[in-house]
This record gives sequence, structure tokens and C-alpha cells, in this order.
Amino acid sequence: MASSESLSPFCLALLLASILGSSEARDFLVGGNDNAWRVPPNTTDSLNQWAENNRFQVGDSLEKQDTDKSPISCTPVWKYEAAKDSVLQVTRDAYLGCNRSSPVAEHKDGATVVRLHRPGAYYFISGAAGACEEGEKLIVVVMSERHSLRGLATAPSPAESEGPAIAPTSAAPRAVVFGSGGTACSLAVLGMLM
Repeated sequence: MASSESLSPFCLALLLASILGSSEARDFLVGGNDNAWRVPPNTTDSLNQWAENNRFQVGDSLEKQDTDKSPISCTPVWKYEAAKDSVLQVTRDAYLGCNRSSPVAEHKDGATVVRLHRPGAYYFISGAAGACEEGEKLIVVVMSERHSLRGLATAPSPAESEGPAIAPTSAAPRAVVFGSGGTACSLAVLGMLM
């Protein structure tokens, strides 16, 4: 049976593994399905309500993973008929006024991927005439790194610590954390020093 002394480092290793796994970039399917980039059937089914239920971080992508390929291969989230619609990234003012005249970026390929490379708000509207006015638009708010790490305590700097440091004993357990890039999975292995 494990003692409470050996469980504590194991729990710490699992906590660290979950934090490392949750900080990796994620991929999002806009609206949660392939047909989401369209005029919503009603105001309660807007893309902004979907966005409010998700937490976006720097490095995330508005795309989804292709289940037929490896986990790091992705297919675009925004799927639409390129001949009839497009995705325009616009300023806040252009978003509010549904102004399609001078977008920040224009996507017309029918399969759009957008990397969220900075914190703050991203504004998207449909390029189809009248669609934005009918609700085909989206605001994505990306959290800052400081905000996303709120609640995690950092170790004090050596100048801030009080008293001498205690040297570890040779019998102290050591936690080793392995994280795999591109996945939200982490493996924690507990080893003992001899």
C-alpha cells in the first residue's frame, strides 16, 4: 500500500501533466459542425453563442481534425460553397456595420483555416450579400497567456525566498512528465532514486 508521502509527488506529477496537456493548441470546428457557416435559422442558434461556450488561446486554430489522417493533419473548419459564400476577417467597426468593402483577410476557397496568433478579438462576417445582416457572422475572443494561466502560482525568485534551501534526500521520489506535441495527452511516470 502506498504511503501518503509517495502519493503526494504522484498527484503533483498528474496535475503537472494535465496542465501541460491543456496548454497545447487546439483545433475548433466553427459552430461545431460542417454546416455552421450559414445564416442562422434563429437568433438563439448564432455562431457567437457557440464561441462564448469555448475558450480560445493563442495558437489555437479554427479548424477540425481529419479523422481519416494522422492526429496532426487537419482539415478546415469553415466549409462552404465557394461560389456562393466566403469568410471575411474584418475590423470591429466593419463587423458591427456588416461592411464587406475592405476586409483584413478574405477567404474564398470553400475550406478556410484561421490561426489565432494573438490575444484579443477576431471578427468574421460572410462575404455573401445580405448574409451578415441576417446573422452570418462570428466574434472569437482569444485569451491572453497571462489570463489563461491565472490561478497557477509561480515559484518565488531566489531573492524572495526566506531562509536556506533544504537539500533533497536521496530517497525522495522524482516525477518525470512526458508530453506529446500535437495532442492533449500527457503521461506521468513516477520513479524512485536509489
